[in-house]
Amino acid sequence: MSRSRSKRMDFVHHFEGAQVLDGLMELAGTAHDSLTVLAHMRQAHAEGRPSGEAISGLFEREPRFESPELARRLFQNLLGLWDLVEEGKSVRLEEEPRAPRPKKQKTEAPRPFAPGEPDTAFVEAAWRYLEDDERGRTRLHDAFENKQDALLGALDGAGLTDEGYAVARHLLFELHAMLELGWPQGLASVAARAMEEPGTENPPVPAALTAYADEALFEAEQDEEHPLTPEELTKVRTLVKRGTVALWSARKGK
Repeated sequence: MSRSRSKRMDFVHHFEGAQVLDGLMELAGTAHDSLTVLAHMRQAHAEGRPSGEAISGLFEREPRFESPELARRLFQNLLGLWDLVEEGKSVRLEEEPRAPRPKKQKTEAPRPFAPGEPDTAFVEAAWRYLEDDERGRTRLHDAFENKQDALLGALDGAGLTDEGYAVARHLLFELHAMLELGWPQGLASVAARAMEEPGTENPPVPAALTAYADEALFEAEQDEEHPLTPEELTKVRTLVKRGTVALWSARKGK
């Protein structure tokens, strides 16, 4: 038997119980517990909806996990519970044994990229750290607000809509945080002229940062609820590009 085949785990529909499903749903970032899931599935089945539609309706956005194994385990449990509902079997959540709940693994901060440049792997790791570590994100957000008065002032005076301002501010915070995480000496405060002088949006910055910003701006343009208009997007893109260059240039001791 090959090593790859021996290591493969078959996907099996299996409901492990309320405690396990509750823990997996919590890790997936949803407030639904097993009782809510069961009620939702019973209603979906009664209405003749398929399992895929019923399960996707449990999540406002695609769930993210720290490992493929946790994702596999969640959907094995959801499909196992659906099978029980479809077969008309009794499901007694309150009487099931208390199985250990999956533990959320702490997301570690990425290793610094200094004295080089951030690559795509670093940016992805930094983004995931900001998403998962509330304490770390708060600390970095405080540093952004305390250090970058001039940058924030430029956003305040740019005449952006509320949506455009929110996109620009959040994206520049994330880029600032990524640089703080990857450059141990930290960043200096950006000078006001760095956000005002013509041409400051053009000097090269690491491609991974540019790609991250471009993807975020594309998503803002395509947002279903509050998409940025082409005119607003142009303003936001210019400010973000200037801000990215200014932040990259503000590394201490480079």
